[in-house]
Amino acid sequence: MRQYLACIALVVDDYDDAIRFYTEKLNFVLLEDTRLSGTKRWVRVAPPGSDACALLLAKADGDTQSGRVGNQTGGRVFLFLHTDDLWRDYHAMTAKGIEFVRPPAEESYGTVAVFKDLYGNLWDLIEPTLRVSTL
Repeated sequence: MRQYLACIALVVDDYDDAIRFYTEKLNFVLLEDTRLSGTKRWVRVAPPGSDACALLLAKADGDTQSGRVGNQTGGRVFLFLHTDDLWRDYHAMTAKGIEFVRPPAEESYGTVAVFKDLYGNLWDLIEPTLRVSTL
């Protein structure tokens, strides 16, 4: 049996603003942008070199979903971006205006820094000490 996570839905206010942020500020790749209706699109982005899970940028629909934009996990770190060079990415991201709420620190599992995306969701940027294998 083989299973894997294909997408994680991230509720956003605006498709185009989110696409610009993830592709221009975080250097993600736009994998797909398909119009499903007059207001709904299927938009997937992923870090360069990623071959598994992507973010599905899902535009908030209604007050309940709009209230979750930027706070899908109640203030906890929501997403974990692994890198092979934390300092390279940290400097590139800060140069592009990404706000880090915790500077890089050495932990038992690797070097980690916490940043906010355009909506305020918290992310861990991690250069792991041990590489995690994939399927």
